[in-house]
Amino acid sequence: MGPTRRWTAAAAIATVLAGSQLLAVPALADPEVEPQPVPAADAPEVLHNVIYRARADGTSRDAVVAYKMDDANVNSATPTMLPGQTFEVNAVLDDPKLAGMQLSIGWPYGSNLHCEILVDDQIVAQADQFIAPRFFRVKDDPLYGTLQCGAPLDIPVAGIPVPDAGPEDPNAVPADPNAPAPAA
Repeated sequence: MGPTRRWTAAAAIATVLAGSQLLAVPALADPEVEPQPVPAADAPEVLHNVIYRARADGTSRDAVVAYKMDDANVNSATPTMLPGQTFEVNAVLDDPKLAGMQLSIGWPYGSNLHCEILVDDQIVAQADQFIAPRFFRVKDDPLYGTLQCGAPLDIPVAGIPVPDAGPEDPNAVPADPNAPAPAA
């Protein structure tokens, strides 16, 4: 073998060795390893689209629409409620059972009130009520002129006292803060 052939053979071997370093070798899968399931806590929450609709067909002023904006907050709007026009607002809730709204009009006006709640494009609550016009305020019904739809909003109403958070049993003895803790 001549010197040219040796250098050619050496160059060919060096090229093959260098090329083998550049190629990726596929990894073999371990047949004993199974994919791990995603824990339920890491699974994405399912959110629900909620559409609130309110309408007042008649003479009404000072309209207020209160609605659940999310699971913990109530929002309100004061739309101009003209006959034939519908107030509509969208919200997103984790728990669709919390969807609720309240529509009220100002005294002395009267109107046919209508409200509906859609969750994921399905009507889940709907209500209608006629509010008669009054010359005088209704003193024994602070919710006169108000239509509630869906879940209650727990909004304080003027004229109705908020109950104190006391013990459930009026004869219950309050716990002694200095008493030792019960053994587990």
